[in-house]
Amino acid sequence: MINRRHFLSSSLLLGAGSLLSIPRLGLAATPNSGWRMPDEGDPHLRTWMAFGASKSIWGKHLLPEVRRNLATIATTIARYEPVSMLVREKDAAIATRLLGSSAVKLVITPLDDLWMRDTGPVFVSNTKGEKAGINFNFNGWGEKQAFARDAKVAARVTEEANVAMLETHLVLEGGSIEVDGQGTAIITESCVLNANRNPGVSKAACEAELKRLLGLEKIIWLPGIKGKDITDGHTDFYARFAKPGVVVAGFDPDPKSFDHAVTKRHLDILKTATDAQGRRLELAVMQTPKKVREKYANDDFAAGYLNFYVCNGAVIAPEFGDAQADQAAHDTLQALFPSREIVQINIDGIAAGGGGIHCTTQQEPAV
Repeated sequence: MINRRHFLSSSLLLGAGSLLSIPRLGLAATPNSGWRMPDEGDPHLRTWMAFGASKSIWGKHLLPEVRRNLATIATTIARYEPVSMLVREKDAAIATRLLGSSAVKLVITPLDDLWMRDTGPVFVSNTKGEKAGINFNFNGWGEKQAFARDAKVAARVTEEANVAMLETHLVLEGGSIEVDGQGTAIITESCVLNANRNPGVSKAACEAELKRLLGLEKIIWLPGIKGKDITDGHTDFYARFAKPGVVVAGFDPDPKSFDHAVTKRHLDILKTATDAQGRRLELAVMQTPKKVREKYANDDFAAGYLNFYVCNGAVIAPEFGDAQADQAAHDTLQALFPSREIVQINIDGIAAGGGGIHCTTQQEPAV
């Protein structure tokens, strides 16, 4: 079963600020500005992460393992490209100890949680060699979790990266956007068109704004599913571009899972979809493992392989202790990314909170 972040009972506190109070500073992208969101496989300047797990959200049992997982992800990526990690001042010593002698740069920042994919800026670039970060007005996945500090992360990262910040009226998270870098995106309706983010915004208006900001020509909409996890069904647990024209999608074969019918419907859509260039998509399918290690297994455990991260020269992916399924995932990823090293790591603590490797990272493209 592909479970994801559920409504953790200790984290159902709304942020101190509402959408209207979130500062919207920076540049306004114009229709002719030429901004484009690159494919994740394009060269990176660095990866951004957040060492933001806390006992109030993760609990005493999970917190130490989650912190170890974050350090493992960061040090693994740091073998291939620079990593900058936000961290609370009070947690800097713990982060330094877990990161060891790696070259991960710590940036002191107030934080609510660790999900940099959703709180951080979505980076875009243009043909002039300029780069910017879009602040998509993070609101705690529809005000399901405290977010006052995390709502400021996008501005903090763009400032630290020394790039302009682009404004938008849309509220969404980076985990809901998957692009091929050539004008095509895959996006879940359950998240982006949800009234808890964008009340009264039509699909047409949303498409127009996303095309303007991300340099898109076509959006393939997947239905996703609302209310089953805190994200309302992020795209990066359902479908990912391996390269333009090639998509790898998840399938949950368990008929008792809420994701069974959803993933089946997604596969039907993707099998007949075309991209912005009119190409029929090539589709690879990855199934979930049949078992996971027992120590951190729970009803929210995110046992899926789609939430991998593509960095310079490697693909960082999870393994769950199911030897056959782990190997099948490795082989599929190696076939999809033949020039990259496939590195599988244990992220059971983060998976127990319903997340994955991709959720904890945000790439800053090289220009």
